[in-house]
Amino acid sequence: MYSDLSLEFLRVVEQAAIGAGHTMGQGDRHKADEAAVSAMRRTLDTIAIDGTIVIGEGERDEAPMLYIGEKVGKGSTPGGKDGPLQKVDIAVDPLEGTNLCCTGDHNALAVLAASDEGGLLHAPDLYMEKLVVGRDAKHAVFLDAPVAHNMRGIAKALERRVEDLVICVLDRPRHERLIADIRATGARIKLISDGDLSAGIAAAVAGSGIHAVMGIGGAPEGVLTAAAMRCLNGEIFARLVVRTPEDEARCQAMGITDVKRMYTSLDLASSDSLIFAATGVTDGDLLKGVRFFGDGIRTSSVVMQSKPQRIRFIDTIHLHPNRDFKVRF
Repeated sequence: MYSDLSLEFLRVVEQAAIGAGHTMGQGDRHKADEAAVSAMRRTLDTIAIDGTIVIGEGERDEAPMLYIGEKVGKGSTPGGKDGPLQKVDIAVDPLEGTNLCCTGDHNALAVLAASDEGGLLHAPDLYMEKLVVGRDAKHAVFLDAPVAHNMRGIAKALERRVEDLVICVLDRPRHERLIADIRATGARIKLISDGDLSAGIAAAVAGSGIHAVMGIGGAPEGVLTAAAMRCLNGEIFARLVVRTPEDEARCQAMGITDVKRMYTSLDLASSDSLIFAATGVTDGDLLKGVRFFGDGIRTSSVVMQSKPQRIRFIDTIHLHPNRDFKVRF
């Protein structure tokens, strides 16, 4: 993909975050999601691409906008005058951490990943086992290894004690055994109510204070995490959780025949040309949330590319037009 698209996709996540930011703390999940989705969809259609949503808000009959298979970008407009446009596959989570936004809690994000056509796994909306680590530990862990083995591997790779590690886990009843096993090693745990995508990104950034993410979360978020790992040189090991014949049928409908396969970031986000963009909705470990003031709006974002490999943290002040403004820090 043309590198110029990275800044176009930055606009998309900024506008989605601003839309959701207006609903922060109001306790209305539907309103928050709708604001983020509408702003993201509207902005996507201003970009000169022939885009297809491969991970979105659901299948066509479950979501009015940004559903799987939906066409976005100027190429989606009948009779467009821009000629043949670049085909781009797009994975979105317009509001990662809806509950976090509704309560004003930390780490709500607006997120998008993009690749050339066929570069992102079409993951069904199921659960997925995940193990996410940064560069130094990616050759020291295994998805099926005992927790204690992985703790020792991460500690050795990072040249620290197991007791110094912080492992991020979603606070869910299904993780009761996992949490007990981690605590038995002496490692520390950061329990989160939502938002394992933001935790996964933090695990691959040195100095974030998070050394790994473990447990079961959403498969769509796993693909988005994989795109970020490809840009950050981290790693995700993952496997779909298929419990019923209906789950298996959904996988097969999306082209997945081996439901027991263990995936890595290269399997989930296989393109050599990836873009990942995220903007904070609420304050988080890596990004500040949307801030509104009289003269405009301030956003904090990260934009990553795999080709050329580049990671940019971007602070943007969106000034209201025709205002006698002053810049605030």
